[in-house]
Formats: sequence, C-alpha cells, structure tokens
Amino acid sequence: MNLVSGYKGVVGFVFGSENSSNADSYVERLLDRISNGKLEEDRRNAITELQAVVSESQASQLSIGATGFPIMLSILKKERDDVEMVRGALETLVSALTPINHGKVSSNEVHPALMNADLLSREAESIPLLLSLLEEDDFYVRYYTLQLLTALVTNSPQRLQEAILTVPRGITRLMDMLMDREVIRNEAILLLTHLTREAGEIQKIVVFEGAFEKIFSVIKEEGNSDGGVVVQDCLELLNNLLRNDASNQVLLRETIGLDPLISILMLRGSAYSFTQQKTFNLLSTLETIKLLIKGGPEANSGKDYKETNKTTLVQKKVLDHLLILGVESQWAPVAVRCAAMQCIGDLIAGDSKNLDLLASKFLGEEPQVEPALNSILRIILRTSSMQEFIAADYVFKSFCEKNVDGQSMLASTLIPQPYSMNHAPLEEDVSMSFGSMLLHGLTLGENDGDLEICCRAASVLSHILKDNLPCKEKVLRIEIEVPMQTLGAPEPLMHRMVKYLAVASSMKQKDRNSTTSGNSYVQVIILKLLVTWLEGCPSAVHCFLDARPHLTYLLELASNLSETSCVRGFAALVLGECVIYNKSNDSGKSAYAIVDAISQKVGLSSYFLKFDEMQKSFVFASVDSVRMSKSFSRFSAASMADIEDVADENESLEKNDLDHPIFSSILDSYFVNLVKRLEANIREQIVEVYSQPKIKVAVVPAELVQRSGESDGDYINRLKEFVEKQSSEIQDLLVRNSTLAEDLVKTGGGSNSQSEPSDRLQMERLRRDLQEASQRLEALKTEKAKIDLDATMYRDLATKTEADLRSLSDAYNSLEQANFQLENEVKALKRGVGGSSIFPDVEAIKAEAREEAQKESEGELNDLLVCLGQEQSKVERLSARLLELGEDVDKLLEGVGDDVGIGGDDGEDEEDDE
Repeated sequence: MNLVSGYKGVVGFVFGSENSSNADSYVERLLDRISNGKLEEDRRNAITELQAVVSESQASQLSIGATGFPIMLSILKKERDDVEMVRGALETLVSALTPINHGKVSSNEVHPALMNADLLSREAESIPLLLSLLEEDDFYVRYYTLQLLTALVTNSPQRLQEAILTVPRGITRLMDMLMDREVIRNEAILLLTHLTREAGEIQKIVVFEGAFEKIFSVIKEEGNSDGGVVVQDCLELLNNLLRNDASNQVLLRETIGLDPLISILMLRGSAYSFTQQKTFNLLSTLETIKLLIKGGPEANSGKDYKETNKTTLVQKKVLDHLLILGVESQWAPVAVRCAAMQCIGDLIAGDSKNLDLLASKFLGEEPQVEPALNSILRIILRTSSMQEFIAADYVFKSFCEKNVDGQSMLASTLIPQPYSMNHAPLEEDVSMSFGSMLLHGLTLGENDGDLEICCRAASVLSHILKDNLPCKEKVLRIEIEVPMQTLGAPEPLMHRMVKYLAVASSMKQKDRNSTTSGNSYVQVIILKLLVTWLEGCPSAVHCFLDARPHLTYLLELASNLSETSCVRGFAALVLGECVIYNKSNDSGKSAYAIVDAISQKVGLSSYFLKFDEMQKSFVFASVDSVRMSKSFSRFSAASMADIEDVADENESLEKNDLDHPIFSSILDSYFVNLVKRLEANIREQIVEVYSQPKIKVAVVPAELVQRSGESDGDYINRLKEFVEKQSSEIQDLLVRNSTLAEDLVKTGGGSNSQSEPSDRLQMERLRRDLQEASQRLEALKTEKAKIDLDATMYRDLATKTEADLRSLSDAYNSLEQANFQLENEVKALKRGVGGSSIFPDVEAIKAEAREEAQKESEGELNDLLVCLGQEQSKVERLSARLLELGEDVDKLLEGVGDDVGIGGDDGEDEEDDE
C-alpha cells in the first residue's frame, strides 16, 4: 500500500532511522505473535504489551498505524467470542488515537494520533464494525468502542459524520447508549456532542430519537446547575441541536417546554457558592437562552418565530432570573454576570413590551429598593472589570435602540446637582435618580484625574442621545457648576466633555511610555459621544463652536501623529460635522470659516486622508468581519483564565490601543455605517463650501458698467472684449478638465497616493466651474432668444407705424389736391362774374378752411410724433442690448423707413410748389 509506505517514511523522518526501526521491529514482533500465535494466553499477553507500548511511545503509535490496524480490525470482526482479545484490540486502537503529549506543539510537528485517526477512518468497514460492537453485552467492549468513536470524531469529524449516516440505525444505536449505565451514558453524550456539531442531518435524527427529553432527564438527575461535567456536556449537546435550527427550537418549545431550562438558572439553598463547574454549567445555560432569543437563520424563521421565543421566555420569568444572576448577585463570577447581562440586552432589543418590562423592574430589598436600570448604571460606574462594563453598557445600548420614549424618560432625569453632590464619593449615590447618578459619574473624576468613570458615563449618555434630536437639545441646556463662583459661571455639559477630552490627551501624552489605566480608550468614547451628539443637531454644533479653543484643539488632535488613526479619524469626523450641520452666519463660526481653518491647519488632502487611514485601520477592518461568539464547551473552558476577567490580561490589552475589548462594543455596525455616511457627506459639503466664494453677493463686473465720458462705440468694443475673454477662460477650463480626466483614466482612476484627495478636489472645482460656465452660457442664450423675440415684435410694430404714417400722408396729399381744385374753381368764378359783390369773400373762406385743415393735421402729427418718440427710445435700448450680444444693428434696421422717408419728401416738395 502506498499509504502504508508513506507512514513508514514519516516514522523514519520524524524519529530517526534507528529509533523507528527499533520501534518497528518490536511492534512487528508483537503483531506477529498476535496474528500467528498458537497459544491464546500468549496472544493475549502480546496484545497487552502492544497496548502499553503504543500508549507510551509516539514511534510505536506510528508503527502500529502503518501495519497493525488490519490485524486489530480482523480481531474485532472474526473473534467476537474472545472478549479479552476484543477488549485488548479496542484498547490498543484507543491508545493509538490518543495524543501522548498534551502540551502545545508546533504546527509543523507530526501528530501520530491524528495520522492514525485519518488512516482508521479511511478503512471502509471500520465504522460499521465499531457501531455493531455497541450491541455487545460486555460493558468494557461498549465503553472502549465509544471512546474509540469519540477519538475518531475528534480528529476526523466530517469523515466520521458521513460514515455514520450510511450505517442503518447507526444514530439510533448511539441514542440507546443514553439509557445504559452511567459511565457509558456519559461517554455517549460526549460522542453525540462531537457528532452534532455542524451536522444538520444528524441533528434531526437525534432530535427525532427523543434527545430533548433524555438530555433534561440527565440534567435533572445530575442536579441541574450544581451537577458535574455531565451537565455541561448535556447543555453543549442541547446547544448544538438548537444552534441555527429553527425547527428544533420550535419543537423544544412546543413539546417539553422551556421550564426545565429555566429551572437550571434558579439558585437554590447554598447556590450562592459558585464552584468552577457550576460556573461552566450556568454559562452553557445562558448560551442556550441566547440561542433561543437570537433564533435561527432568517431564511428558515421569521420575526414572529423569534418574538414567540422571547414571549415564552418572558412568560417563564426569565428576565427576573437574569437580573438576579447578572445584576443583583454580585457574588456570582464575572463571566456569569456578563453573560446574563448580554442575554438581557438581547431579550429587550427591538421589543417594546420587554423594554417597558425592564424599565419597570426594581431590585434590592427594603429600604434599598431601586430601579433595575439604576443598578445596571451603578455597575458601569463602579466595576473594576472591563468585560462587566462592556456587558452592562450593552444593556443600555439595547434599551435605547429605536426607543424614543425610553431615551426621553432617561433624559428627563438629567437634573444638575450642586457641586458638593457631584463630587461626593460614588458610594453615596444610593438615593440618586438615574440622571443625577449619570451626571455624578460624568464629573466624578475631575479632581483626581481618573477619567475612566467619566468616559463610561459618557458611553451611556451617547446611547441616550443617539438619533434623538429632542434629547440632544435638552442635554445641551444642562450646565455644570464650577468649584468656585469666582471661577466663572456654570459651563455647558458639552464644554465639560471637551475639557475632559483635552485632559485625557495630555495625560496620555505624559504617560506615553507606561500603562495608563483607562486613558487608552477615554478619548475614543468621548469622541464617539461628540460625534453622536453633533450628528443632525445644528444647535449642538453652535454650542460646540461657542468656545474658540474647541476648534483649535480638535485641529491639533486631528493632525497629531502620535495619536492612533482611530482618534485622528474621530476628531476629523467632529470637524466635518461642524461643517455639514453648521447654520451659523458669524464670520468665525460659519462653515466657510471651519473649512478655511481645516485647510490652513491640517490641509484638505491630509484631512481627507484621516478618513482613509481610519477605515483601513485594524479596528474598522475587524468590524467588517462577522463576529461569531464561540460556543462554550468543556474544551473552551479548560481553565478559569478563559472566563475570568484577569487584571494582567487587561493590562496587556491596554498596551495596544487597537486590541482593547472596548472597541468591539463602540464600533458596532450601526456606528461604522454612520461614520461612512458622515464621511461621504463631509467630503461633498467641504468641496462645495471650498468651491464657493466666501460671501455670496451678486456683484456686477466693472467691465459691464459704462464709464463716464466713454462713447457708445468704445463701450460696445470693451463689452465684446470682455465676452471674448470669458469665452476663452471657459475653453481653458474645458481643456483642463479633459486633461485631468485623461490623466485619471491613465492612472487607473484609483491611486492610493496622498495627492489623490487634492486631485479629486481640483477635479471637483473644475467640474463645478465648467457647470457654472455652461449654465451662464445657457442663460445668455435664453436672454438672447428673448431679445430677438422682442426685436421682431418691435420691428413689426415699426412696420405698422410706417404704414399708418403712409396712409396719413396719402390723406394729407388728397386734402391738398382737393383744396387746390377748389381754389382753381373759385378763381374761375371770380373771372366769370367780374368781381360782383354778391359773392362771399372767397379768399377769406379759403384762408379759414386752410387754417382748420392745418390745425387738424398738426394735432394728428403731434400724436404720431409722441408715439414715434416712445418707439424710438425702445428701439435704442434694444439696439444697445443687441450690440452687447454682438449683433449688427445696422443690418437688422436696413431698409426700415425708406418708403416713409420718400413719401415724406414728396409731400414737402408739393408744399414747396404750392
């Protein structure tokens, strides 16, 4: 066999040729006695010696893996009647699959037990053969068989899971072992625990075989949470069956119910003494509660299904038990308290009824009764455990999430206390309201320089303010008294928080080379509070900018290379919010002033890089990966160090700011999405503000105003030069924009160099200039079209006026001709009568008629001249405007009025002749 020869080669490579050959020869002699021996006693002695050698020597483990497995399997198959030989073969196989060195080994080292498990699992008939041995009557045969199967599934889980599914009634035989003697039952539970991990088909069969009833029966028999490791194994098996499986969760809820599970959480009699195993049992039970609250995958379960789980748990008073374990029982281990509070947070998240239920809960005994939320806040402010603070903070985060009424209720209790109360010891806060206790915590560490309590209270305040504008406005009006009246008037709470931020920075700078308790995350929490507070609240921005040093300090913090990329990025976010939510018109507080300060102190390119550095940092990169909570098992709970909040561990974490556990709580998916949304808005708004003039006042360029003493011709020529200059600048912008676009395409459009934000800003400005120029050209074209329309209308009006004048002139000429004929007739009559006196004075009549005609004609002419004067002024203004647009006015008016002029000359000639 190639596989066998390969194993032999590995033996020689790892242990040396001499050692491996000695081990091979000895193992071969023992195997030869077992397979070819004639005396039964000698064969039994040989298999006993072989088991002892294999259990002590890695070289022997490799040797038997290469040559001895077929012989052992042959004994199990053909010598069932010889119980001693079967026991020996099974025990030898278990030893071959059990690691000898339990300490840590390097990844490059060969693991004989793992190699043997892989080799045995590849044997086609090994798994069916072993499952058949479970039906044997001998106790040790069944026990060693279960141990061997457990060793196989530990080292080769997937292959064994697939193999068992192919064996008829394979899972059923394992489930039958749960009804066997205690030792075998416990081994079977451990085996099923391994088999049901991430194996949906096996899980369904196990549940169908009545696993829930058997599991809780064993737990009750062992003493619930006071039981031993068997209870932990049962709960781990239960969790495997419920994890990501909606149908199994429904089956558990609707068959045996959740009462057996809740009873495990009940503390009885001397339950206030927590052993290590009891801690493990409670942690496993709390994990089961969490699985039921979270539900299965969305594809297999809906919101109603999860709500039903929550409703059933609440009906079983699970919230009361969780509050006792997590909040009221301060003697419970830290890990249990943390897990219980995390379950409380999951239970109330997004559930209005459960939110109201928690708000109505009271803890303690008379006269020390107080609301449960006050007790949880006191844990946040008092605990020395970072993990407990994170768990308690998660409760408030879940309570305030999309709970406007709850936020308003908590904010309504924020009433400032006198200076003496604010700086009293924390132990004296028993009778305080929630808000007074929170303000107490916000100002407690001012004197002694310990800002850890302050930043924890700031984290709670950020939850209260999140997405709630009325609460933000209300908290803005809170003022904190100063130690002495002579030091000034009370200052707003926001100003006090910025002051603490500066103090934390200075303390961190002083203790740069030493471990400073709390200061590694104080800045981040206070900055997160400011980011949450300013978001969508112009009043908060105005309050922040009321103190000029605030802006100066944030500019220094954003550009301080000694700070982490996360701190610099958060400071840049606060500066950006002062731009996008700025409604001030003051010269020193306007959005333009903030952008100008950023440009001068930090530089826009460097400022935009702060966001990129923050997004690429380890902190934000770790948020993108799915944070899956590890399932609790006897292997993950090998030592109390895994669940205890050890001080040494906290100190080592604080040496590296980015690894601090608080970041996993602060940088949740909601806040990361908020940061990304704010970054996009900040980039857009800063580019827009920076591209616009400081004062948006419509100013007419000097070139468009006619100078005193300037002739119309010179003015028109200067206007033409101005328009040509504007057109030339627009063309230059087009060329520059095209060049930049080509360069961007050539570089791939995605350079990570530091000039990228600057190029992007310049491109944005050029694009906006081009857009404005295009809009101005469109406006000019529209105005020109309107002027052309007006010119056409006035041209038509002038034509109509000319026609009227022509008709009037014709009438006047006709009148003159009629008058001339009358005069000729009068002269003829005079000659005919010889000057008889009986006729009237014709000359007098003629003079009177001429005078009347002249008066009538002059009146009509005066009216026409007035109309013509008005039209002439309009035509002059239109001509000036057409000249501005570059139109030839003389060409437009060519031919207009020629006919009228000719007609008028003829009339005058006739009058002269007359």
